[in-house]
Amino acid sequence: MPLLETKGLTKSFGALVAVNNINLTVEKDKVHSIIGPNGAGKTTLFNLLAGTYSPTAGTITFNGKVITSSKVFERSHIGIGRSYQITNIFPELTVHENVRLALQSRGKNNFNMLRKATDLKEIEEKTAAILNEMRLREFKDQKAGIIPYGSQRSLDVAIALATEPILLLLDEPTSGMSVEDTNRMIDLIKKLSKSFSIVLVEHHMTVVMSISDNVTVLHQGSIIAEGPPESVQKDKEVMKAYLGEKKSW
Repeated sequence: MPLLETKGLTKSFGALVAVNNINLTVEKDKVHSIIGPNGAGKTTLFNLLAGTYSPTAGTITFNGKVITSSKVFERSHIGIGRSYQITNIFPELTVHENVRLALQSRGKNNFNMLRKATDLKEIEEKTAAILNEMRLREFKDQKAGIIPYGSQRSLDVAIALATEPILLLLDEPTSGMSVEDTNRMIDLIKKLSKSFSIVLVEHHMTVVMSISDNVTVLHQGSIIAEGPPESVQKDKEVMKAYLGEKKSW
C-alpha cells in the first residue's frame, strides 16, 4: 500500500487549472521529488498535499486514510510534517525554543503553566537530539532570526521533524542557499531519508538527481514523466519542457 496517493487531483483558480488530474503515488521509505519548469504547478500540488489548499476535484489518501478535506494541523497530527519555501521560524525565540515548542505541541499536558519547560525532561532530550541531527547545536541559545540563512533553513526542517512525522514534505529546502549550504542540506536530506519518507519540491537538479528514488515531472499542471532519476533525465518530453529554461542536469 502506498504511503501517499492522489487520484484525479485537480486545483483550479477561476479559469486557470493549476493542477490537472494528478495521479501520484509516494512509496514508504523513499525520496520522491516533484520537479518542473516555472509555472508547472509544483507549489500548488505541494500545498494540496500539505492541506494549505483544498482541491477542486480528486482525492488524497495517506496511510490508507482519505485526508482530502483534512486541515493542515490535522495532517500534522497524523504524521505529515512540512517545511516552507519561505523560512517559517520564530525569529525572536532561540533555536532551542523553536524546536522545543514544536515538540511540546505534540503532548496534552506539555503547556501546563504550573510546570517549567526545563522540567519536561523527555522533551528537552528530544530537542537536543534534533538539534544534533540537524547540526544546529552550536546555535541553540541564539535567536533564530540572527543565525546564518542556511542554518535557518535547517531549523525550518528541524521544526518539521519535531512534529514527529511519518512523511516529510520539503518545499525547496535549498532555496537561496550558497553552494556550501546546499551541499550540507543534501547530506542532511540523505541522512533523514534513512528514517523518513520524503516528498521534495526542488528546482536544483543536482539536488534532485543525487537524492531521489523517484521523480515526478510536471508541465502546465499535468504529469509528463515519472520514474527513477536516470530515466526521467533522458525523457524527451522532459527535455522539451525544460528547453526554454536552459536546465543543466
